[in-house]
Amino acid sequence: MSTAKLTIDLSAIAANWRALADIAQVETAAVVKADAYGLDAARVGQHLAQAGARHFFVAVAEEGVALRRALGAGPSISVFSGHMAGDAGAIAGANLVPMINSVDQMLRHVEALPAHPFGIQLDTGMNRLGMEPAEWSALRDLALAQNPTLIMSHLACADMPDHPMNAAQRAQFEDMTNGIDVPRSLSATGGTLLGAEYHYDMVRPGVGLYGGLPFSDAQSVVTLDIPVIQTREVSAGETVGYANAWTASAPSRIATISAGYADGLIRAMGGKAQLFCGGVAVPVIGRVSMDLITADVSHLPDIPDSLQLLGPHQSVDDLAEHAGTIGYEILTSLGARYDRAWRT
Repeated sequence: MSTAKLTIDLSAIAANWRALADIAQVETAAVVKADAYGLDAARVGQHLAQAGARHFFVAVAEEGVALRRALGAGPSISVFSGHMAGDAGAIAGANLVPMINSVDQMLRHVEALPAHPFGIQLDTGMNRLGMEPAEWSALRDLALAQNPTLIMSHLACADMPDHPMNAAQRAQFEDMTNGIDVPRSLSATGGTLLGAEYHYDMVRPGVGLYGGLPFSDAQSVVTLDIPVIQTREVSAGETVGYANAWTASAPSRIATISAGYADGLIRAMGGKAQLFCGGVAVPVIGRVSMDLITADVSHLPDIPDSLQLLGPHQSVDDLAEHAGTIGYEILTSLGARYDRAWRT
């Protein structure tokens, strides 16, 4: 079989959720948007629910509908994008909680679903989603009269603990929610690690559940083992791959493995990333192509059946650094061709 194998450790995801919950000591939700960062929201959500998670967040209503089918009745599912036009049926049918981001969304919600639960998202300086202070001031009394279930905001620089934006946003959040008797949430993974003053009534970890920074103590969640299709001997001066991107400085043994940028392995990592055979690093050489990657295995005593790109020796964030991106993009880009296995 030439398909690479992506193994997802559900028990590690649950362990990471429990570890973050132990840090926060408040209600700990789970963010499973983008198909649980590419790792299958249905399976991840079910496993986290079994571990004790009772509140989940998705990006859009369609994700919420699919998650509700997997989880059944009971757990709360909140939608970051709020109540968009045409969402009323999905919100009501799947019992979703839209996080209202604007006056227009508030009016749409109370007109279409007057008794249905909702939350509020405030913009405390990120300038992305949520109501700015002036908009919130105008809407506050109307919104509070409808009994929102949660008021939240989102930190822009939580992965940089010393960044002044963190304290500035917390102060803005305090100012905008002062005196309101509604549960509050400010922090995702990074904010959870900033300290108790950022925890409020709920934290909403996402990437930390899946083994990503800034949760450096997270258990590894994904391993990616890629079959070796062919090896060849090349002489000094011979080149490998498109554009002659790598030239052998000495006689070398080259392995070609069965994955590429069509599988979400970002082209920019070519010539920088490593693969692993056991604990032995194997350099990627030349360009990452659509379906293939080449590696120099000259120093290995035997030709391996496969090489590992992600696992205990190289995290999604390590690989992201080689590709000039972030671990979130590596996770969410992992392609559909992999033979996926879930470990419990």
